[in-house]
Amino acid sequence: MKKIAISIGDLNGIGLEIALKAHKKISKICKPIYCINRLILEWGSAMLGIDIPKEFKIQECGEVFDIKPGENTKEAGESSFDSFITAVALAKSKKVSAIVTLPINKSSWAMAGINYKGHTDALSDLLGCETTMMLGCKDMFVILFTHHIPLKDVSSQISTKKLSKFLIDISKYIDSDKIAVLGLNPHAGDDGVIGSEDKDIQKAIKKANKSIKRDIFQGPLVPDTAFSKENRKEFKYFVCMYHDQGLIPLKALYFDESINVTLNDSIVRTSVDHGTAFDKAYKNSNLSLKSYINAVKEALNH
Repeated sequence: MKKIAISIGDLNGIGLEIALKAHKKISKICKPIYCINRLILEWGSAMLGIDIPKEFKIQECGEVFDIKPGENTKEAGESSFDSFITAVALAKSKKVSAIVTLPINKSSWAMAGINYKGHTDALSDLLGCETTMMLGCKDMFVILFTHHIPLKDVSSQISTKKLSKFLIDISKYIDSDKIAVLGLNPHAGDDGVIGSEDKDIQKAIKKANKSIKRDIFQGPLVPDTAFSKENRKEFKYFVCMYHDQGLIPLKALYFDESINVTLNDSIVRTSVDHGTAFDKAYKNSNLSLKSYINAVKEALNH
C-alpha cells in the first residue's frame, strides 16, 4: 500500500479528532504517517477521550504547547505549519507518495508570523513552482484563477496573457475534453457594457485553445447561471475567477464530500474542504469524515 503523509492541521480545531476517528478506515487503503509531536498527540487524544489506534505511525515534529480548543494561538499556528512542512519534506524525499492536509487557521498562522494565507500559497514557495487550487468531488470541480486575495483586487489580476497561461497549465493536469470558464461581471459583461474583463477572458480562452490545438475551454459563461443543472450535466470542471464564485455553489451542493486538490508539477497534495470548526473542537461531536476520506482516496489515485 502507498504511504501518505497526514498534516494534522490546527490542533485547537477538529483535525486531530478526524484523524483519530478515521484511522481504522483509511489504514485499510494506505499507510498513513501522521506529522505530529508525540506528547501533543497523547494529550489531545486524552482530551478527546479517544484511544490512539494501534499502528498509528507518526513523524515527530513541532514543540509541546497548551491545546486551547476553539482559540487562535501563535503556538497552534506554529505547530500546524511545522506539521505541514514536515509532510512536504516527506513527499519531496519520496518517502511518501502524497500528502493530505487537515485544516489550518489562517489567523493562527498570521499570529505565528507565517507569511502565507494558506497551504496552496505556501506550496508555491516550498516547491518552487506555480500551484493551482481545485476543489470539488466526483460530480463537480471548481478551479480558482485567484483565491485568497481581496475581491477588490480580482479584476486587476485578469489579463489575456495571465489567464491564457493559467488555462494552458490546467490542460496539462486535467484529462477532460470540455472545461467551462466563467465570466467575471454580471451577464459576463454584456459584450463590454458591464466591464471589459470578460472580453479579456474570451480572448484568453481562444488563445489557450489555439495553443493546445483543442477547443477544451468554453465560455465565458454567465456566472449566475453557470452552475445550472444543465451546465453541470455538460461540464464537470469550472474555472472561476475568484474564490467565492466557485466555493459558494460548491459548498451549497456538495459540502460534506468535497475536497481540495493542489495542481502542480511536483507532489500530490489533497485536503479537506472545510475549516477548523472551532465551535466543535474537543466536544466529540458527530463530525463528518467524508471530506477527509475522499481526500485520501483522491491522493491515492495519482
